[in-house]
Amino acid sequence: MSRQIAATLQGPSVQNQTADVTWSARGVPVSDRFDDPYFSLENGLEETRHVFLHGNRLPERFRDGFHIAELGFGTGLNFLATLHAWQISGTPGRLHYTSFEAYPMTTGDMARALAPFDALAAQRDALIRCWCAEGGVFDVLPGVTLNVIVGDARETLPAWRGAADAWFLDGFSPAKNPELWGDNLMQAVADHTRPGGTLATYTAAGFVRRSLAAAGFDIRRAAGFGRKRHMTTGVKQT
Repeated sequence: MSRQIAATLQGPSVQNQTADVTWSARGVPVSDRFDDPYFSLENGLEETRHVFLHGNRLPERFRDGFHIAELGFGTGLNFLATLHAWQISGTPGRLHYTSFEAYPMTTGDMARALAPFDALAAQRDALIRCWCAEGGVFDVLPGVTLNVIVGDARETLPAWRGAADAWFLDGFSPAKNPELWGDNLMQAVADHTRPGGTLATYTAAGFVRRSLAAAGFDIRRAAGFGRKRHMTTGVKQT
């Protein structure tokens, strides 16, 4: 059975707070703190696949030991879509997924948010069974390690000893959550990216693109999802 391996929190500061969530008329969770939905009002799963999987050229880049890192675990939808892609790709070995989250969801809110995604039912149910809002390292399904580091990413990411092959930058809107898109944090993302590693994000905000370029990424503007015209991808320069 899926289980939480450990709940040891990493980093110098932990929020010890969970997300405050309200629900739109269409059942989409909205953050009270940032007044922003957790995923697209149109199709959250297809948004995740377009922005984060295709934006990082996944699953074609998967290999044993591949490491994805993320700013903002949220509902866990990005992780579930990645887990599904990993499983159907048949890639041998292990996938590592590390996510930095300041305000984790309660189990009940996460279950409600993910309930509509029956295409990911097996992955969703495995995550819900082992989820703990205190974070930690989770053995969700065989071959995949999930590490959720709870706390302010401006403190926890610089202290992290890992390095990612691909980044999902999925904080709330830069206009509403600018702390998760600042120059120092984008530099920390670059510092924890392997040479040739990639990033993808739904935002095309100019200051974010400039910050990532200054940190050492070759930044490109790509077609966004749904009504959003543009998104951003990048490759770490070697």
